Amino acid sequence: MIDILQSKSGITKFQILIEVAAHQPNVRQKEIAEKIGVTPQAVSEYIKDLTADGYIYSDGRVRYRITKKGVEWVLENASDMKKYANFVMSDIISHVSTWTAIADEKLEKGNEVFLHMRKGLLYVSKTDEVDARGITISAVEKGEDVGVTNLTGMIDLETSAITVCKIPRSERDGSRNVDLTRLKTLTSSKDYIAAIGVESLIALRKIDVEPDVRYGAKESIVEAAYHGVSSIIVAIDEEVPPIMSRLEMENLEYELVDLSLH
Repeated sequence: MIDILQSKSGITKFQILIEVAAHQPNVRQKEIAEKIGVTPQAVSEYIKDLTADGYIYSDGRVRYRITKKGVEWVLENASDMKKYANFVMSDIISHVSTWTAIADEKLEKGNEVFLHMRKGLLYVSKTDEVDARGITISAVEKGEDVGVTNLTGMIDLETSAITVCKIPRSERDGSRNVDLTRLKTLTSSKDYIAAIGVESLIALRKIDVEPDVRYGAKESIVEAAYHGVSSIIVAIDEEVPPIMSRLEMENLEYELVDLSLH
């Protein structure tokens, strides 16, 4: 294990140096204490030690700066922690974790398989040679669920397309004021359909479409996007701004379509 993780004091000194670097020269020990979960008295003692070690220097009562030696120590330990984290993720977690997928063909225990996403679901086969691969933990028939471990590589996700359709409230004639022809065209190209509001549900039913989800729709389309699923959310007009804010917060691209006839 890397040296800094050997003791609580090493971790605390590292955190304090980071805070000093972030807020120098006016460093408030109380704020550092609250941020890292120790007492102000402890922060004061650690700062004395760090000053004595030459990692920080003071030019006033609450004016501290990180020294060149301190920066080098932080960078060295940050680099070591990054290497350790990568080791944990790639060499340990990936080997003890088991992902569940759908078998595209009959498989035996211990088969090397390739993993890929299709319409939001994870599939495995012995023939589709993609970057992500692993080892099956049991024998299964085609179409059954199978555990896969010893994962390596990256699973390639298709770019998801999100369409937000604005539907007028009942005060503005609701589903009777919707361009149903355009709604039908938009839904025909989507794998996942969500609805918010009775007006939206009825508009979809008028084109013989039943939504996949009606509750928790905002979170649902975000989850679908992360699984590479192309989706459409049909919502009454007052619900559109919070949907857009949620998608923008997740940095997801979307298209906004107003389906009101007038």
